[in-house]
Amino acid sequence: MSSPIEVRDLRKSFTLHQQHGVTLDVLRAVSFAVKPGECLVLHGRSGAGKSTLLRCLYGNYLATGSIRLCHRGEPLELVGAEPRQLLAVRRESLGYVSQFLRVIPRVPCLDVVMAPALARGWDREQARARAESLLTRLNIPERLWQLAPGTFSGGEQQRVNLARGFMVQWPVLLLDEPTASLDEANCRVVLELVAEAKAAGAALIGIFHDRAIREAVADRYLDMTAEEHRHAC
Repeated sequence: MSSPIEVRDLRKSFTLHQQHGVTLDVLRAVSFAVKPGECLVLHGRSGAGKSTLLRCLYGNYLATGSIRLCHRGEPLELVGAEPRQLLAVRRESLGYVSQFLRVIPRVPCLDVVMAPALARGWDREQARARAESLLTRLNIPERLWQLAPGTFSGGEQQRVNLARGFMVQWPVLLLDEPTASLDEANCRVVLELVAEAKAAGAALIGIFHDRAIREAVADRYLDMTAEEHRHAC
């Protein structure tokens, strides 16, 4: 594969069973590829299918078409992949920063952030040092590190989410509104983390509603408002 991720003719529909079985076509013939060190920004009005596309790429929604991801040096088709394959991909090759922090209750903040590194077999002290560095950069006070993030404010939870998402290097990283609920100072940190991920060779696909942030990170755009989605430009 020439790109870490290649998408061809991706389609996703929802059947509204409470609306007499009406079918809603959300994604129609989406095709693109993203190179290492590149950020593709999904652009379009609310409801155009941007978050749906990210969830399809991550395997949360089953779509039709093709999602080919470079995993362990070989192309892997994610549409119809077995659960064990998806789990391995999510551990090694495909990261995702969603809009909301979802964690096991009562797990300390530091352990939440360390989890992706420990899943890859990092030494615990090495993982702890990286997690502490990220939490410090994202302005999470040390007094909170041993507390469960379910008790944190929305902005604090999002910063924990970001620390976990950028804890390890990902060949492909999905970003769904990573700067939502953040102030200007923390937005600058996110821009730095995105730049570092790109410099390390990650292929990023993201949604950024803030125009300044979007323009700062975008290498290319995929227009999600077209009647038939075309190749990214």
